[in-house]
Amino acid sequence: MSKNKYIIGLCLGVALVAPNGFAAKVTPKAVVEHYTDMIHAVYDDALTTAKTLDEKIALFLKEPSEKTLADARLAWKAARVPYQQSETFRFGNKVIDDWEGSLNAWPLDEGLIDYVDTSHYQFEQGNAGATANIIASKTLTIGTETIDTSKLTPELLAGLNEIGGSEANVATGYHAIEFLLWGQDLNGTGKGAGERPFSDYIQTDDGCTNGKVKAGSKLTCERRAEYLRTLSTLLISQLSEMTTLWAKEGAARKELLATDPTTGLRTILFGMGSLSLGELAGERMKVALIANSTEDEHDCFSDNTHNSHFYNGLGIQNVYLGKYKTVAGKTLTGASLAELVAAKNAKLDKDMQAKFADSMAKLQAIVDSAEKKGVAFDQLIAADNAEGNTMIKQAIDSLVAQTHALEKVAEALGVKELNPDTADHTF
Repeated sequence: MSKNKYIIGLCLGVALVAPNGFAAKVTPKAVVEHYTDMIHAVYDDALTTAKTLDEKIALFLKEPSEKTLADARLAWKAARVPYQQSETFRFGNKVIDDWEGSLNAWPLDEGLIDYVDTSHYQFEQGNAGATANIIASKTLTIGTETIDTSKLTPELLAGLNEIGGSEANVATGYHAIEFLLWGQDLNGTGKGAGERPFSDYIQTDDGCTNGKVKAGSKLTCERRAEYLRTLSTLLISQLSEMTTLWAKEGAARKELLATDPTTGLRTILFGMGSLSLGELAGERMKVALIANSTEDEHDCFSDNTHNSHFYNGLGIQNVYLGKYKTVAGKTLTGASLAELVAAKNAKLDKDMQAKFADSMAKLQAIVDSAEKKGVAFDQLIAADNAEGNTMIKQAIDSLVAQTHALEKVAEALGVKELNPDTADHTF
């Protein structure tokens, strides 16, 4: 579907004009309808960027080099931009939350997939899959179960997620692709990301490597290439499925629009609050900060964590304002929570928007630290980096304050006891 179609005729808020010339009043129903338009637009962009990533991976595998690997890495980072903005849709929409883990689960025990430097490898205690190395073996044994992994199909790899009952066994998704493009980040809280060499994909006996050592056989690099190619194919398939579910006649869109508008508002606000509080402030920032743990960093192989956090925050703000900037540079606008709130309590809307401005400024400071000063998230959380720790803590505090404001917004809109997911964190 053309992105222009999203822009034309979907501005259900300010763009609708009543016969008397005054702007039509925004309704909860219109807000929920526009929310479904935004979901589709964001997933459509995630799909578009995943296809570009797939093209860059194909070029890299055809001709491994420093340049083609760098191009694939850049495409991976670009693909994260729309996807991270989609995560605000997760928690209120079960169809998304049940599906999300196969695309974005983390942290992962990377020894399930490929070779690791054991001197820098921390894995979940008791996880039998943590040293399985699927690429180096054509069978996988977990407990009493032995699985034929000789052919790395999308169905096989998807079925290996959480094998043996361990959530750390992540075989698919963005972070598995990230690991195969960057390799382990062996720098701890020091400067630098993963440095997997392009030679890990050279499919000749004398060229194929496992990092700094010769692999001894091109079969290893052929398997690694097959794994990466399969992950990319699977990612496109999964995003295609979700994009279809939220298209104009999609089942997920129809189901949400069939609910009472107040229930729809709860879905929207619960997703925003849960990402803001339990997931982003808690799981993705607080856990890593308290433990000074790079293993709990979100994009730990690429050191792209600052961008992932920023776009999570932007996704929440997008929904409140009813605006989304597509990867094509168009801006989708429509009936918004902001308009609903302002109509009931202009001061509350002003406070909510101030909270968003503050949280985005704090997240932008983390981006600036990485992009302008060369001090990435994994360095900011180091035990001896007091200034960095404070920067992360301030971002967490701003997200907590933002969530409290969202609870007031929910109350004003008739959504009682929002209770966003805390992921068992206290703030």
